[in-house]
Amino acid sequence: MGKQRVKFATQVDEAVLLDVKALAKAEGRQLQSLVEEAFLKLLDDRQNSKVRPDVMSALASSLQEYDGLLKELAK
Repeated sequence: MGKQRVKFATQVDEAVLLDVKALAKAEGRQLQSLVEEAFLKLLDDRQNSKVRPDVMSALASSLQEYDGLLKELAK
């Protein structure tokens, strides 16, 4: 069973729409598939742009450990 599709309306810059329609045609795809792909990419980019807590912890630890060296290098 396929996913349920929902119609919606919005507005976009005319030049952008023309370019996306041309891309869809060149790729032999429907406009809606490119719009859905763009939405999924946007969601993925935003959800995965957060820095992991363990990375921030390692950064804080490193900054504390090398504080003196970093200050000397900054001179």
